[in-house]
Amino acid sequence: MSEFSLRHQIPNLLTLARIAAVPVLILFLYEGRYGAALAVFVLAGITDGLDGWIAKRFKCVTRLGSILDPLADKILIVSTYVMLVLAGDLPFWLILLIGFRDLGIIAGVLVLNTLNGHVQMQPSLLSKVNTFLQISLVILVMIERVGLIALEPIAEILLWFVAVTTVASAIHYVYFWFIHPLESRVDQKVESKD
Repeated sequence: MSEFSLRHQIPNLLTLARIAAVPVLILFLYEGRYGAALAVFVLAGITDGLDGWIAKRFKCVTRLGSILDPLADKILIVSTYVMLVLAGDLPFWLILLIGFRDLGIIAGVLVLNTLNGHVQMQPSLLSKVNTFLQISLVILVMIERVGLIALEPIAEILLWFVAVTTVASAIHYVYFWFIHPLESRVDQKVESKD
């Protein structure tokens, strides 16, 4: 079956729907409609899980999907963080930390692709934990702003976990993409001399 068949494109359509939801989410946050924004954010998260499950379960993983999916995740999370910072719900330094980490990852991929040709990048466990914490913080802040439950102390603690895992995952990528390969080459040269 062709990669361009409708069945193969269902995960990509769900990913595009997630990207299309971002302006709606931004508008709701701009208007202070946290309940509606929370609903959009949760639905977008469901499409994220669903598109990955469908792609793997029905063997319809595409190259386009492997590019669009992480891009959609970043657009959703960064846009939400920017709006929450502008609303005063999160500190400005946090979006700087997250933004520069993500820019560093993109720059790292570009450098590695330039030096080594196409490089298949897989998110580390630490990066997945960081993403989970980022999403959890957004949900907690929105729930708090809706006034359903008082979660401010928990959100404050989670904020610091997000900061720590953001920095740790950035260091992890730098080590495994650049430092570890250099150490391996040095070790191989030493072994070849012995």
